[in-house]
Amino acid sequence: MDSIIFDLDGTLWNPLEVSVAVWNKVLADNGVDEQLTKDDLRGIMGLQADQVGEKLFPHLSKEKCEKLTEESSELECVHLRQQGGELYAGVEDVSERLSQKYKLYIVSNCQEGYIESFYEYHALDKHFTDFENPGRTGLSKGKNIQLIMERNDVAKAVYVGDTKGDHEAAKMAGLPFVYAAYGFGDVDEYDYVIEEFGELLKLFG
Repeated sequence: MDSIIFDLDGTLWNPLEVSVAVWNKVLADNGVDEQLTKDDLRGIMGLQADQVGEKLFPHLSKEKCEKLTEESSELECVHLRQQGGELYAGVEDVSERLSQKYKLYIVSNCQEGYIESFYEYHALDKHFTDFENPGRTGLSKGKNIQLIMERNDVAKAVYVGDTKGDHEAAKMAGLPFVYAAYGFGDVDEYDYVIEEFGELLKLFG
């Protein structure tokens, strides 16, 4: 194995504190008399942008959902760049140690600018070789994993994520799946499971 590819939300960090505040500000600014909770946002983690509004606001028009999602995405990047999210225990140290043995990548179903915000606030880009997301490519997570592998001549890798969508993406890309059970999703099928980030060192260290 030469590489490890990571999901972001629910795998490397928890951004919900910032995300819920941003969403509720955007809703209020747009005259939507609703407030979201962290549990609401947990339910949309791993979805692509065009699915988020439909899931959160099935009673609103497609146009309204798109407007809310776009504004929230843009503001979220700004705030995460300034405040960061909650890194899971061990992410900084373990990423540094793994990067000495493997190439590390991030593939997330997020908007353009989101992974850059993660990098900028937490200064972790030095451990990662490349990243991709549908905000830049318009592709599914599985296709973006394949794109990362092709672009960087990855011969053998695993994908680490926390949702069923992550498992499906890894399967589509032909990779073993490492389930981050501490994250946001419940996954029944996986090749490996970790209860905390540091357990990656036991598997691959």
